[in-house]
Amino acid sequence: MDLKQEIEKMQQELIPQIPEGILKTILSETEKLVSSGLTDTSLKKGDLAPSFTLPNTTGVPITSTDFLKTGPLVVSFYRGGWCPYCNLELHALQKTLPEMKAFGAQLVAISPQSPDNSLSTLEKHGLTFEVLSDVGNKVGQDFGLVFALADRLRPIYKEFGFDIPAYNGDNSYKIPIPATYIIASDNTIVYSFVNADYSQRSEPADIIDTLKGI
Repeated sequence: MDLKQEIEKMQQELIPQIPEGILKTILSETEKLVSSGLTDTSLKKGDLAPSFTLPNTTGVPITSTDFLKTGPLVVSFYRGGWCPYCNLELHALQKTLPEMKAFGAQLVAISPQSPDNSLSTLEKHGLTFEVLSDVGNKVGQDFGLVFALADRLRPIYKEFGFDIPAYNGDNSYKIPIPATYIIASDNTIVYSFVNADYSQRSEPADIIDTLKGI
């Protein structure tokens, strides 16, 4: 089962549980974000990726240039450990990690949540790659991915148990749209998947196909 099929299976279970009015609001705000033009200004294939240094789950600074000395770097921006779609994607990336490493690639996942919450995500899902904390969304902004969650979605998310201020440590409600990049050793982006619809995610098989060609 590929990631898209896993997402569809989850949606079949979750969506019928959401009240119709709330579901309409969620879908409406997703459509607005998709049509906002945010992805038009995000980094794409062929662009140069900015270098970054971010703390991992134990507070150790991790620098992208160190990874790129040994091969390509796969970077996955996710909204947070509260997001069920993100968790499915992180699981899928974990399963594909041995193949990535076989092609000399490293993998990091980045979200704006605090290191403590990133550690909870890592431990809960048994992740063996670096999970980095972009508190304040500086790196996400450098990649052109960050937006503020719509006001009318905030109480809905909190009702679902998605307390974004508690996860991120601020009240900005800023999160990145889901995005996956493969960065070559010269900092050129050789693969990009950027989608303002949070239910759409990069397939790990596409990542492996790109790594094969590097």
